[in-house]
Amino acid sequence: MGKSSSGFSETGLRRMRDVLARHVESGKIPGLVALVSRGGETHVEAVGTMRHDGGAPMRRDTIFRMASTSKPVAMAPVMILLDECRLRLDDPVEQWLPELADRQVLKRIDGPLDDTVPAQRPITVRDLVTSTFGLGMDMTALGTPIMDAVFEQGLTPNLPEPMPEPDEWMRRLGTLPLMHQPGEHWQYHISNDLLGVLVARVTGQSFETFLRERVFGPLGMKDTGFHVPADKMDRLPPLYAPDPQTGEFIVWDEAEGGRHSRPPAFPGGGGGLVSTADDYHAYFRMLLNHGMHGSERILSRPAVQLMTTNRLTPEQTAARTALATNNVHVSHGQGQHGGWGFGMAVRTYRGDYAPVGQFGWDGGSGTSTYADPENQLTGILLTQVGASVPDPIRLMHDFWTTLYQAIDD
Repeated sequence: MGKSSSGFSETGLRRMRDVLARHVESGKIPGLVALVSRGGETHVEAVGTMRHDGGAPMRRDTIFRMASTSKPVAMAPVMILLDECRLRLDDPVEQWLPELADRQVLKRIDGPLDDTVPAQRPITVRDLVTSTFGLGMDMTALGTPIMDAVFEQGLTPNLPEPMPEPDEWMRRLGTLPLMHQPGEHWQYHISNDLLGVLVARVTGQSFETFLRERVFGPLGMKDTGFHVPADKMDRLPPLYAPDPQTGEFIVWDEAEGGRHSRPPAFPGGGGGLVSTADDYHAYFRMLLNHGMHGSERILSRPAVQLMTTNRLTPEQTAARTALATNNVHVSHGQGQHGGWGFGMAVRTYRGDYAPVGQFGWDGGSGTSTYADPENQLTGILLTQVGASVPDPIRLMHDFWTTLYQAIDD
């Protein structure tokens, strides 16, 4: 049994490489980049090709669409503003987001849009950072008038039409009632996009500029942003959304001329970033280091603790658990961690190989990014296959299983 200096066993790392390679050899995953780090050691595997029909190989610096793994990273600017007392958790947001003042709330989630009662209180910053402000992507409420309206108004990514620029997006959001009273119910995604608008309005800078100056620049995340410049375009693979029936590789987003080939009208904190394994490693390692990057402080220690520990009440956790466990057929078993912090899942029970306290999130474009304080471990798995089929999620599960079985101390 060879033991490496990183606290991973050589045997375990070999098994991980074999399992990753098996997924690529199956023909279901054209290529992937996996990064694992523990203590001071980092180990990277780049397997397969950029396109499903061959071509250029995957490389360590391949740029991927991060999808919902944008959420944990896009939360950092809000924490910086809290650290600097430019925001407070219990401030009403309507002074910056007047579109959210005087909300109406549906009497029942599946009711008509005009069957409402007034909100019991204003929406606060805390409601946005905990994803409990009253609107979200509720997969248990598909087909209701409110979810239909969210799609019709173009308020979410991944629709045929891209989201409008932030002020128009806010105007449309302001025409809708809330699904739940502010602070009551955990709901996915929309709050994360809202936070980008909030940051831009509080700072007077674009969301991307503030991210670049205060997060990406200091962390050396040189390949992270909301689009890929022309001189890096050869490092971006197409994104496939395979046909769920036939498994045929359908290109959902081409690199050249695709969604990330120019700056978007709406820089979406919920799912808009592109990045690399090394850039994301820098971010999650900073969180493991309580906000420090080398000798430079990016976030305060308490800000990181708030983000990376469970913030949900038992009642809210019930809704979060229902979304995860009753949607296994949609999520293919991913997302079952129990808790939620700010912009990321936080594991509150041991349902698989990862311990309580692990934090991070997954993306529908086939990305998975978590850190684990107990083992001082970071894992990042990036592919170009969307979760229209279970294959990238099964690869994620196997990646985490083999990563944890490779721990050797």
